[in-house]
Amino acid sequence: MKLAIIWVGKTSTDYISKAIDTYVQRIGHYMPIEVIEVADVKNAKNMDVAQLRQKEGELIIKQLRADDYVVFLDDKGKQMSSTEFANWIDKHNMNSSIKRLVFVIGGAYGFSIEAYKQAKAFLSISKMTFSHQIIRPILVEQIFDIIKELHKAGKNASYGNGYQKEVCRKK
Repeated sequence: MKLAIIWVGKTSTDYISKAIDTYVQRIGHYMPIEVIEVADVKNAKNMDVAQLRQKEGELIIKQLRADDYVVFLDDKGKQMSSTEFANWIDKHNMNSSIKRLVFVIGGAYGFSIEAYKQAKAFLSISKMTFSHQIIRPILVEQIFDIIKELHKAGKNASYGNGYQKEVCRKK
């Protein structure tokens, strides 16, 4: 399985970019990963929220493939503990029909209806609200931690066993 993360716009600060780069590089040691940064919409200041969502949605959809398993990060999505998220990724990694698992982080105003229709699952990182910028390193850190522990434990091992279970409790 390959992993892709799509987000809208450039990462605005160096410290966030460095964190993302570090974890993406580390993930790459265990599995193929690509980060797709969809360009900011031109003339966004002259658009209302619905128009901006529509344009961003079109750009996101262009990056998706028919056989992708698409997961949108959304405040109404399913919330999981680190262990639950790890087991979810492990389950999807074992599903040989999934060629590319794609996580999508939308712009500041969320997704268009057309974009929402592309998702097979919705994930919420927290009940708290975070900027779409800060969610980026949080997501890649969680994925790295999961992939590393799954690799350490062996392909068919459950993430929530042993050492990692203790780490999750301390977080």
